[in-house]
Amino acid sequence: MNSETIIPKTIISNTNLNPIPIMKKITFLILMAVLLISCADKSQAPTAPPAPILPVAAIKIENTITDSEYPASIQGKVDVEIRPQVNGNLDKVYVDEGSYVTKGQTLFKINERPYREQLNNALANLHGAEAALINAQLEVDKLTPLVLNKVVSDYQLKSAKSSYRIAASNIEQAKAMVASARINLGYTNVTASVNGYIGRLPKKQGSLVSASDIEPLTTLSDVHEVVAYFSLSETDFINFKSQYAGNTISDKIKKLPPVTLILADNNAYPQTGKIDMVDGQFDKTTGAITLRATFPNANGTLRSGNTGKIRLGIQHEDAILVPQSATVEMQDKIFVFTLNKENKVSKIPITVIGKSGTNYLIKDGVKSGDQIVLSGIDKLQEGQLIQPEKSTPKVAQIINKK
Repeated sequence: MNSETIIPKTIISNTNLNPIPIMKKITFLILMAVLLISCADKSQAPTAPPAPILPVAAIKIENTITDSEYPASIQGKVDVEIRPQVNGNLDKVYVDEGSYVTKGQTLFKINERPYREQLNNALANLHGAEAALINAQLEVDKLTPLVLNKVVSDYQLKSAKSSYRIAASNIEQAKAMVASARINLGYTNVTASVNGYIGRLPKKQGSLVSASDIEPLTTLSDVHEVVAYFSLSETDFINFKSQYAGNTISDKIKKLPPVTLILADNNAYPQTGKIDMVDGQFDKTTGAITLRATFPNANGTLRSGNTGKIRLGIQHEDAILVPQSATVEMQDKIFVFTLNKENKVSKIPITVIGKSGTNYLIKDGVKSGDQIVLSGIDKLQEGQLIQPEKSTPKVAQIINKK
């Protein structure tokens, strides 16, 4: 076979076509496609969103009161531990736990028979000492004229007088023993020292009790008034006392405003209290000082052992207030968004020193006259442009409240 390549006739005939028009058509189609794609891209390009419209208001300086709460422990005006003063079996228990008793009412009865016998023995010793005194007096009376007539020596009279003095001192000792026995006998009858409520009764009838027992027979709480103890840090105490006139703490206490007691259910006790004591020194371990507030409790609503919080109001003059809703907290810091003259926002950290209603009390970070964004701050970015909305009376009320 011949090595030359055999070309079909059909192909040879096609080579006679003009390729230039075909290329032009292809080029035109490509250009049209590119044009359409570019037009489509331009039509789908996103437009910049408009600047958000957000409420803005100026910060003002005002006088306000901040409320701070401090944990408090509540006790009766008088809390008494009822303890036995003598040893013995508990014969009678006259009260029940939680009972209200009056001063002088009998609570317990300890077996009195050993102590009554001690009293009888002391009385017998007293009677014997009185008889010995009479004998000593008779001996002195007998020897006195004999000495005067020089029948007997003066020594015998002096000895008789000395015996008389010993007998007299024995009477005094016997009387003391009688009084002591009477006291111990009286201790067998355990009475209430104040009006109040009985606590738990760990010892039951028949129990052996002793004056050295660690646990008392019961506790008795006079709660017609209660006291609440709470502590202030050194800084809080300095700020607190600096507001009130007076050269001494006693003078300042007289000018302190009433305080509120917040109970464990977060409700306020209906009657206000009065701070009437400031501890003499700070606790070295905690760096705090203890204060005492007294509250009336005629209905017995509060009992010893209750817990709560003392709500203390502190007056601040020329304070800078910022609504809590206008702040954002990030990494233990609190920020606000301020607005400059170009309507761009800046995220500024602020130092909060207290709360007044729904507002923060600000120490530094912003000043009077600064414009801050009131709401819609969650998605704001540093330097973002916004459209400030004029403050309405409602917004102004939020700013100026308290």
